[in-house]
Amino acid sequence: MNKPISILLIALMAAAAGGNPALAMEAAAISGSTTVLPLAEGGGEVFNAEQSEYRVTVTGGGTGVGMKNIAQKTSDISMASREVTADEISQFGDQFQETLIAYDGIVIAVSKEIYEAGVTALTRDQVRRIYAGEIGNWKDLGGPDEEILVAAREMGSGTRDTFNEDIMGDKKAETPGVSTVAGSNAEIKTALTGSDKAIGYLGFSYAEDGSVGLITLEGVEPTAESIKDGSYELARKLYFYTYGDASPGAQAFIDFMTGPEGQMVAEEYGFVPLESSRAQSADGAAKEAESKQAGPAEPAPGFDAAFAVAGLLAVALVFLKRRS
Repeated sequence: MNKPISILLIALMAAAAGGNPALAMEAAAISGSTTVLPLAEGGGEVFNAEQSEYRVTVTGGGTGVGMKNIAQKTSDISMASREVTADEISQFGDQFQETLIAYDGIVIAVSKEIYEAGVTALTRDQVRRIYAGEIGNWKDLGGPDEEILVAAREMGSGTRDTFNEDIMGDKKAETPGVSTVAGSNAEIKTALTGSDKAIGYLGFSYAEDGSVGLITLEGVEPTAESIKDGSYELARKLYFYTYGDASPGAQAFIDFMTGPEGQMVAEEYGFVPLESSRAQSADGAAKEAESKQAGPAEPAPGFDAAFAVAGLLAVALVFLKRRS
């Protein structure tokens, strides 16, 4: 983060709220999918900075944890990389409310050494056989004579459920070929970068920096376009869930994340937005122009004005952080 801008942002917010803005704000707790986590964190930074009524806090834990938390009222929003399951509805009730916020893909990735040795494309059946323990050496796939280190997500992960359903044929499928189990997308990435013979699956946004080798699956490369149009087989939708009606703070954040600014954050963080953020921004600009024609707006009080400036700085900070 750019430190001088960060200090300016904090100063603006503190001055606007009399030194401690958080005390006057309604809290909205968010937990769940580690796939959605960076998107919610990035959006939360901007949301918290540009308004003075609500403050969101974001933690991970996995989709299953988020669903449990909202049902038990310890979180207001669950981040989810899959739809609510029949088991969760049976356990907690049928009051789950779903909002689509972005698209993502589960990519099959390998250590750079394996990719550079020539393993750049796999079929679904080859991936299934690796995780089933039927293929255990890279030489059987045109790679080096090295045992395959197979990384997978832990139970309760939405990423694991989607992978198992689409590749293994069942969400609860056994995967005896797995060598190591990870609790997050970041841990899968660490397993891939820390080994010279690993394979794993993780969210698209975690694998775009070139540190791992992205595998073409069934002849289709994972890209934003192939994920959104469905030609890439491991495309999926990302959600926010509430249990029953959303609290005012939760609803405000949901509206923000599905609006132009939130979708710009999604695009910046490597997710696929619901529609082009540029198109949303153009639509927003048109509505603003129409509003101005209807009459001049009242000048904003100093408190709100400071938060508006802080919001603009927060957008810049999110983008700077992403590129640092």
